[in-house]
Amino acid sequence: MKDVVIGFLGCGNVGGGVWKLLEDFQKELAHRDNLRIRVKKVLVRDVNKSRTCAVPRELLTTDVSEIINDPEISIVVEFMGGEQPATEYMIRALRAGKTVVTANKVAVALNWHRLQAAAQETNVGLYYEASVCGAIPIIDTLNHSLQANRIHYLMGIINGTTNYILSRMYDKGEDYNAVLEDAKRLGLAEPNPASDVEGFDAAYKLSIMSSLAFHARIPFSKVYVEGITHVTAMDIACGKEMGYVLKLLAIAKRDGDSIEVRVHPTFIPTEHPLAQVNGSFNAVYLHGHACQEMMLQGRGAGDMPTASAVVGDIIHASIADVHVHPTFANKADADATLAFEDNWRSRYFVRISAVDKPGVLAKVAGWFAQENVSIATMMQKGSVEDGRVPLIFITHEAPEKAMQAALAAFDPAICTVDSMIRVEK
Repeated sequence: MKDVVIGFLGCGNVGGGVWKLLEDFQKELAHRDNLRIRVKKVLVRDVNKSRTCAVPRELLTTDVSEIINDPEISIVVEFMGGEQPATEYMIRALRAGKTVVTANKVAVALNWHRLQAAAQETNVGLYYEASVCGAIPIIDTLNHSLQANRIHYLMGIINGTTNYILSRMYDKGEDYNAVLEDAKRLGLAEPNPASDVEGFDAAYKLSIMSSLAFHARIPFSKVYVEGITHVTAMDIACGKEMGYVLKLLAIAKRDGDSIEVRVHPTFIPTEHPLAQVNGSFNAVYLHGHACQEMMLQGRGAGDMPTASAVVGDIIHASIADVHVHPTFANKADADATLAFEDNWRSRYFVRISAVDKPGVLAKVAGWFAQENVSIATMMQKGSVEDGRVPLIFITHEAPEKAMQAALAAFDPAICTVDSMIRVEK
């Protein structure tokens, strides 16, 4: 029987879930993996704070050195979240010869190169399955199961809060602000939901996923980010009528040395596999040259789903003879040979308020035509209000910069752009 002693950095909801799983699965771990895992120390801010998990008080400490300097502790599990001080604590643990397991997408996305370098200095492991999509094993899939593939693209619903909000808006026609407040009440959105609704949470995760998918460091700074705060019930209703579902998608594509990575609201056809992923569920849809299309779906957040991925990493780290790290050049900046595309091609949903006069449609079509943007579908939605009428267009595929230039040419005296949302197949 192999004895493994671990220390916790933090013990919030996910940490409590990991404690519970380790307690509940002692017999299974002994039988399946010949392991006996024991938590020796738990770093907390306040030892007197009441906790939902039954961690004995004598294990609690406010001094991180008690974990980092303890020679008996071989694995440090980080639950603190945020970039700092979590990153520095993990680097100290790695340099002290301890393997680190983390669910911290911010720390990994922003400081992966530093964490991996520290791990390699002392030949220990760095495990981060739970940093992306909770219980969905996307990291392991990219690292191991799909090694014989060149990944051409991936698209993911990788933030449960925004997917819940957009699903409610689609199903019930509710306004964004009303659904957001309800999501806060239900605990599905943070009191300050900016990281989720502005798209940053998904962008951190996309930085990690795309780096593994494309075998090249894709820094967070290269990800285009646009959130859902401007999305209206009218946009979703119009898209629904035209056969589309709106999702906050994380999109990564590679063509040779050209890479595009972006997070933004996206209309997809109702028959697309991702269109059926609702509520707080996550999913990643990808295409490899050998595996072709595939999709992984499941609980992407929550205490126990995330704890499940963390415990999986603890077990993996405990039984590994050699800790494996990505072999691409893991540096702060992207490799100089890569070109990051900011003029990607997409279809576009455009909603405008146009003056209700003859000749307006011809002018709008002309502004699009000046930039070689062609219209695939047009629909009038609603009636004339204040002398203006809502018009909705779906364009054919066009470059991003051409679309932006076309919209900038619109004369506000004739029409104003109320919404522009990208459309993927």
